[in-house]
Amino acid sequence: MVLQMKKRGDRVSKTARGRGAKVLVFKGHRERTAGGLKVDMLMKNRRGKVVSKRANASGRRRFVNIEPWVRALMAARESLRISGFVAVNGRTLQGKALYVKTRALYSSESKVCVGMAPSTGAADGGA
Repeated sequence: MVLQMKKRGDRVSKTARGRGAKVLVFKGHRERTAGGLKVDMLMKNRRGKVVSKRANASGRRRFVNIEPWVRALMAARESLRISGFVAVNGRTLQGKALYVKTRALYSSESKVCVGMAPSTGAADGGA
């Protein structure tokens, strides 16, 4: 009687695919993502989501360009006592007023800086 060979187990993939792939790599369950990201290329952002370090740095560099406008918009919303969604320069009077106020604050940036510290990037906890 001939002994049967034992069936070889399936190979476990080293590549993480699909939703949650970066988490698998970050936790060490897989070696890399389908895009080639390895553990040393990943980090957690301030919300706790696993993102690539390059994407995070790119976002930070891009945000610098719009940060004064965002600060002006938030100050305008506060001064006009607007909460909830309002389309800036939309069809409503509130939206038009919000745009005019934001534009005024944005053009005189010195008024915007009062009471609002510019972001230093330390809010992410250094992760």
